[in-house]
Amino acid sequence: MKFLALAAGLAAAGALAQFPEVSQQYIQRLSGAVEELAVVVEDFDNSAQAAGLTRADALAELSGTAFLNARSADMMRTIQRYEALSADLTILQTASPVERLLLMPARLDSEIGARAMQDFVPAIPVTATGLTFAGIGFGAGYVLLLGLGGLFRRRTPKLAG
Repeated sequence: MKFLALAAGLAAAGALAQFPEVSQQYIQRLSGAVEELAVVVEDFDNSAQAAGLTRADALAELSGTAFLNARSADMMRTIQRYEALSADLTILQTASPVERLLLMPARLDSEIGARAMQDFVPAIPVTATGLTFAGIGFGAGYVLLLGLGGLFRRRTPKLAG
């Protein structure tokens, strides 16, 4: 059982040690998405301002035909996405590595996450943060498997023999 716990600890260490780099690549992708959405939103806001309209007024004026109604809905979704991703980016950029681990599940955009994972290549952690996460992962995997083994042994009836 100790051998299996050691193997589980090493596997968890290797997996969790990748998190700092995965989160960094995700944040880079998120930042790029926010920058591109900012261009679209700023362009819309500038057009509205040039016409003497607020953003809300400009969105309201995009109505009357099926195309204009659809375009208004598209722009509202773009603005909402920009605002949500901008807020997530700010939170994740200011978080410590451990805070990122706790915050990422609720702040993960599946499209951006999928693109980040397409390019991710696991590596041996050589930073203090990576080694810390490896240590936490090892401890968690080792203790978890020992605990499960203990539960299994308690529930397994002894055979008379």
